[in-house]
Amino acid sequence: MKVRKRWSSTLVAGGLTGVLLTGCGSQGGIWPFDEYKGKMVVGMSDGILATDPASGYDPGSWLLFNNVFQSLMSFPPGSSTPVPEAAQECHFSDGSRTYTCTLRDGLKFSNGNSLTSADVKYSFDRAIRINDPAGPAPLLSTISSIRTPSEETVVFNLKVPDAIFPSKIASGAGSIVDSHVYPKDRLLDGGETVGSGPYRLDSISKSKADFSVYSGYHGTAEVKNAGVTLRLFQGDQQALQSSLKKGEVDIAYRGLTAKAIAALDTSPTAGKEGIEVVTGSSAEVQHMVFNMDDPVVGKIGVRKAIAYLLDRNSLLSEVYESTATPLYSIVPAGITGHSTAFFDTYGDGPQLQKAKDALKDSGVTDKVKLTLWSTPSRYGPSTDDELRTIAKQLNKSGLFDARMETVPFDQYEKDIAEGVYGVYVKGWVPDYPDPDNFTQPFFGKDNVLSNNYKNSAIIDRIIPQTSSMTDRASTRQKFIELQDIVAREVPLLPLWQGKQYAVAHENVRGLQNCLDTSTVFRFWELTTAP
Repeated sequence: MKVRKRWSSTLVAGGLTGVLLTGCGSQGGIWPFDEYKGKMVVGMSDGILATDPASGYDPGSWLLFNNVFQSLMSFPPGSSTPVPEAAQECHFSDGSRTYTCTLRDGLKFSNGNSLTSADVKYSFDRAIRINDPAGPAPLLSTISSIRTPSEETVVFNLKVPDAIFPSKIASGAGSIVDSHVYPKDRLLDGGETVGSGPYRLDSISKSKADFSVYSGYHGTAEVKNAGVTLRLFQGDQQALQSSLKKGEVDIAYRGLTAKAIAALDTSPTAGKEGIEVVTGSSAEVQHMVFNMDDPVVGKIGVRKAIAYLLDRNSLLSEVYESTATPLYSIVPAGITGHSTAFFDTYGDGPQLQKAKDALKDSGVTDKVKLTLWSTPSRYGPSTDDELRTIAKQLNKSGLFDARMETVPFDQYEKDIAEGVYGVYVKGWVPDYPDPDNFTQPFFGKDNVLSNNYKNSAIIDRIIPQTSSMTDRASTRQKFIELQDIVAREVPLLPLWQGKQYAVAHENVRGLQNCLDTSTVFRFWELTTAP
């Protein structure tokens, strides 16, 4: 399965995950109006690239999908296990090859139309049929056919056992649309949305999106505000920071620079100004990727030497001011199967003699000339400094003559696909909090890294085995085995795991329930104190 990913856009902006928290209650709905604390204003530096769930694979679009549309399943705050949302109940049968859901009673779209199993089937069939280049169709690639025995029942027949299917459809890829409104073979024009989620999209422009509470919603969410205005700063981080300080936004969710976050987090005046930083861990990761067919880094000794010389702690302190943590694994901390395979194999900090030995074992005797390729327009303004710093670390050893080059993202992606680069950087934001989402896209067939790496044990045994295991905790040892293989062969080098930050005025409540490993920013949890 080839997955088109929501590559992370900046360290802070890309961090969509956070601390594990207690789950919310199972009974959802709309709070009585006299309990509302007012309308919330949230700012982020991203834009919203799509309003139709058959397209849009960026964080801004998925934020909209998660609040305007319902999915059959959803992630409660603090949980990586999906539970029924538009569905009343779902279950597997036939060895994880059949997935059956029964819908809640009384589901209606915001235009008053009833939501039935026919709409569910239509939504999935439509996303697969349109197969938009920027859409989520690849996440649905295991679907063979969909049946609707009744208006309340939908049955997914899967091509192969897919134990991760509930998590996939709990993401934005599972958004349910009105079959009477959305064209079956093209995207809906004009920015209109018709969903059944807790909110309605009232208006949207390049700079702002307004959401009102949908009173006809039936699900697990308990809405605690009177609506949300989402201000879109389109990459202008300074404007976002200024608006927060002026009180024009209640929350800066995505897009403040690492420097600004660090300054606010340690500022003695932040509390006096009524601003606080909310921090959590994150499942966002960044890797340095090696083209296995490259004449230089195609030699395993060169890749191992780089692994021995990389000083992650110094890198993060110097470039990201400790707003991220060193990453020594493919599966990040907080996700089942996390290990420290790269720490165990290459240690923590420069090991010059081991780097020399690795080069010697590959027959490399001359200083290694190397270009590290970067693009700041996708992975954040600090990416160039990050790669430049890594080049300095390599050169300090005397074994490398490394430099950083940077290009716009469109050119960057084109060159990677054509095999032009030997070393390049990739950021990753998960679709769902499962180790499969950090391994299959990287090491499965047609992997998204385009680095020509293939390992038959991973492709033919580990990935199929783990995909069929409904008890996700039992996959741990197999994912550890996968990471040990990758650490030995070094097709990529993990760099860092992001921390999650949001900055808010001190009267804001509920923000912690918006920051967890599900990557769902829950508008309905936000409110303000009296």
